[in-house]
Amino acid sequence: MTLRTKLITAFAAVAALASTPAQTQTLSDGAANLSYDAYLQLLIARARAEGVSEATLQRMTAGLTPNQRVIDLDRGQPGSPTRRGYPALQPYIDKHVNSLRIRNGSDELRNYRSMLLRTENEYGVPAEIILAIFGHETSYGRIRGGFDLSRSLSTLAWEGRRRELFAGEWVALMKVADKGYSRDTLIGSYAGAFGNPQFLPSVYLRLATDGDGDGRANIFTNRADTFASIANYFIDAGWRSGEPWGVRAYVPSGFDVDAYRTKLRAPVCPRVHERHSVWKPVSEWRALGIQPQRGIGDDVMASLFQPDGPGTRAWLLTGNYRVILEYNCSNYYAMSVGLLADEIAR
Repeated sequence: MTLRTKLITAFAAVAALASTPAQTQTLSDGAANLSYDAYLQLLIARARAEGVSEATLQRMTAGLTPNQRVIDLDRGQPGSPTRRGYPALQPYIDKHVNSLRIRNGSDELRNYRSMLLRTENEYGVPAEIILAIFGHETSYGRIRGGFDLSRSLSTLAWEGRRRELFAGEWVALMKVADKGYSRDTLIGSYAGAFGNPQFLPSVYLRLATDGDGDGRANIFTNRADTFASIANYFIDAGWRSGEPWGVRAYVPSGFDVDAYRTKLRAPVCPRVHERHSVWKPVSEWRALGIQPQRGIGDDVMASLFQPDGPGTRAWLLTGNYRVILEYNCSNYYAMSVGLLADEIAR
């Protein structure tokens, strides 16, 4: 069957479904006024055209219905902060870099040291950074989410606010399932992230890595594959081996951090990057009286960050901090990952 024939068949199915009274129940802003079942046929046709097997499509779509809970959670996500200011960083750190998470991370480092060091040597990403992501995302594999990913992603695609994103991720999920993963295995967050590192399906297809040579990138239960996949993500995002993510910095009394705020507007996540200073070599920061509290090369480019205002803790952030932001574009997230990594490494 040609692609043109497949699409004609799919649209015919949509027309038939849309005209069936039993299948016309929709939410108020469903996909172009199509029923969920009708829209699902379009997704299925797209996945079929991209090579997904019929057997996979059948088992991954059997009995699917829209999930209102998923839509409510997606619509309930907080927006950008207002100009009245940002929440303080320290309470977030206290919650996410706590004694239990540090202790469990240290246990992981001790129990899987040789595996982690092999991964670190191969990729150049420190073991503690890998573990900090693992710990922050799923509490070291303990909490991976319980949503049926096929149902969640098809629901979000149909709902339509970010239709192309979620439609593409649903098709990518079908390709992951085509590798032999069961529907019961493919569960995760309401927005489609899954496995120990909480990859989206498209990220899995691009970056998930076989860390132990068994021919499979199992990021659900396999530590070697999990560690290698996180490291591969960081390398792809530009991690620089041998450079810290950032270091604590002493800021002299009366130093006007705001005078060095960046004037550039980032095209992605601008409210995150606008809080950082201009970039300068560490040697220039030293000349201005900013003193790193840990070793860092004078020629390393760094941005000064004092999130909670004058008289509070400050850091010099490197390009590797921006790599952490690629995982989740939030200063609160990236700082907690970096600080958790530092605690695990102690």
